[in-house]
Amino acid sequence: MNEKTSTFESKILKTYSAETPTSAKLFQRSQTIFPSGVTHQSRDLKPHPIFVNRAEGSHKWDVDGRKYVDYFGGHGALILGHNHPVVQEAVREQVSRGVHYGASHELELEWAEVVKSVIPSAEKVRFTVTGTEATHLALRVARAYTGKAKVVRLATHFHGWHDHVAFGKDSVSKSPPPGILQEIVDNILVCPPGDISQLTRLCENRDDVAAVILEPTGATFGKVPLLPQFLSDVREWTSQRGIVLIFDEVISGFRCSLGGAQGVYGVTPDLTTLAKILGGGYPGAALVGRAEVMNVMDYQKKKTGTVSPLVTHYGTYNGGPVSASAGIATLNFLRSTDTIETANRNGARLRQEMNSIIRQLGCDWSVYGDFSAFHVFANPDHESIGPEDIMEGRIDSWKLRSSTSIDLQHKIRLGFLCGGVDIMPWPGGLVSGIHTQEDLAKTAEAFENTLKMLAEEGMLE
Repeated sequence: MNEKTSTFESKILKTYSAETPTSAKLFQRSQTIFPSGVTHQSRDLKPHPIFVNRAEGSHKWDVDGRKYVDYFGGHGALILGHNHPVVQEAVREQVSRGVHYGASHELELEWAEVVKSVIPSAEKVRFTVTGTEATHLALRVARAYTGKAKVVRLATHFHGWHDHVAFGKDSVSKSPPPGILQEIVDNILVCPPGDISQLTRLCENRDDVAAVILEPTGATFGKVPLLPQFLSDVREWTSQRGIVLIFDEVISGFRCSLGGAQGVYGVTPDLTTLAKILGGGYPGAALVGRAEVMNVMDYQKKKTGTVSPLVTHYGTYNGGPVSASAGIATLNFLRSTDTIETANRNGARLRQEMNSIIRQLGCDWSVYGDFSAFHVFANPDHESIGPEDIMEGRIDSWKLRSSTSIDLQHKIRLGFLCGGVDIMPWPGGLVSGIHTQEDLAKTAEAFENTLKMLAEEGMLE
């Protein structure tokens, strides 16, 4: 351990540990039960994560009674914050009527009709429970519709954890990770993001591509931004070749706008995956898209009678009434208010304030993003890079993806937590429509103090 690390640990790690002793004890207990002691990869934090026992609005409280401004937001699901009264009332009423019917019900119709009314690509809807399930179903539907095997993904883009997408995010290696079959890897083509010429070269002289799947805002809701022109280019490119275009709007759906990223950019894919905000904080996801493509899940009529669909799809909790009630309440609230626009304005203001602090301290980091996101670029090579350079695509995607080491990510998060703010491990976060100006000011203050502590330890050199 070098001197800087030792000094850093004595300043931030000891402060954090002293303020979160009950979380430390619970983490010791959880390590005997869960692999790595956590139930989600992003909750891993050294020396230990916080354990939360309640939340309200834009805040949450840990088991030691410490209050945090929350930018995890239910991993992006809570654009209305925690325990919004409109959602609470809808769920309370539905729970009294039943939580699982094992049958069709009117709420699932209403939920799907709201989705159809706002998402441009949504001619037909099929509910799942998670975003991972939705992207998995999307690939199966695309392959069944086209009769082709290969799928193109963009490096750095995230689509869940099923076998077809659980590699290639951080490298373009063709070696399968442990547990994933080589045959699956061989049917996935990983392309560098944002350049239509590279996509053309990758697929040159082949006619076996079923689909292209991508995050329309760029990887991790814009951590690696995509220029809007690329979306138009890839839409034209796939249409010319009869390839299914899939937008993964698990995060961006109902966050960029009511119509998602496709509503903002005016580019309509063949299929779209939705989750997070869709369920209003409860488990809920969907595959939506062009009826002709989605109809591979429809029963086919033949002279001999009804036969199975090309793609069968089950799911114990698909379209569950509690999730449907929460989703309907959330989407209707978004339709009738300016909550999305408020979240986007809050995001822009927070990015501006954080960059102002960076300039005041003479630091060469940048805070960037669009809509209601903020991302911290740690500029490890100390280049002359500003937020506009990143947003205009002048920075290599791998550099953006790996600008902070795992060690630095933990230190940044601990600094924010010491200041009463919980951010995502990117590092960055998602702003809700109910964060207040006081919340934003507290966040900027926590960022400033974090940078000062890092500077004192020589971590910004």
